[in-house]
Amino acid sequence: MSVYEKLMEVKASKGAGYLVLVDPDRWDIDEVEPFIKKINSSGADGIMVGSSLILGEGAQRKMKRIQETATLPVILFPGNVNQLTPHVDAVFFLSVISGRNPQFLIGDQVQSAPVVRELGIEPMATAYMLIESGRVTTAEFVSGSIPIPRDKDEIAVAHALAADYLGFKFIYLEAGSGAQYSVTPRMVKAVSSYTDVPVIVGGGIYAPEAAAELVKAGASFIVTGNVLEDPEKAHLMEAFAQAIHN
Repeated sequence: MSVYEKLMEVKASKGAGYLVLVDPDRWDIDEVEPFIKKINSSGADGIMVGSSLILGEGAQRKMKRIQETATLPVILFPGNVNQLTPHVDAVFFLSVISGRNPQFLIGDQVQSAPVVRELGIEPMATAYMLIESGRVTTAEFVSGSIPIPRDKDEIAVAHALAADYLGFKFIYLEAGSGAQYSVTPRMVKAVSSYTDVPVIVGGGIYAPEAAAELVKAGASFIVTGNVLEDPEKAHLMEAFAQAIHN
């Protein structure tokens, strides 16, 4: 069964899925294994690996360790072509459709496609939409993209419809790492009511109750990252999983 099929099975059986994002820069190689084991047993449905910008050494070794430890699908969430690795099960093959920078719309995709094929990674075409979050995020800065205003639901809907008609498998509404505000439930509801493409929502989701509200609005998958990097909050993974699945 492909990773995409597994995710669709999760959506069908649980109503929505929970993905935990791991930034290799945030973890020492000896710390990442225990963290992945916590994710394995938390009730989460998949592990995302990547970042808009990876500066630390040993990222490939960490990704290898993550894949070896994980009992869940490991999905690359790439910030650029250089982050491609054989140590994942699939990749969100992203196009930043909310921006107009050709590099992130199609340029990087053309360069990376042969590499993805050579590495044997399962590509999952994903329409990536940056949403205003109250501060400039790394994703916004690196991509050179102006986020969609968080109160302009109609702009998000138009982009989502274009993604649907172009055949994308996922629509990713992203407030960005360390966002001050998450994507609004109203925008999620607007987008999900106009398309049957599964909607992923990430960035600025710091409480299980907020995740549950986004699922109620129509999100198919919720992503959390930064909030779990605090050791005192790692226990929230189980609470997030329960809130999202219920």
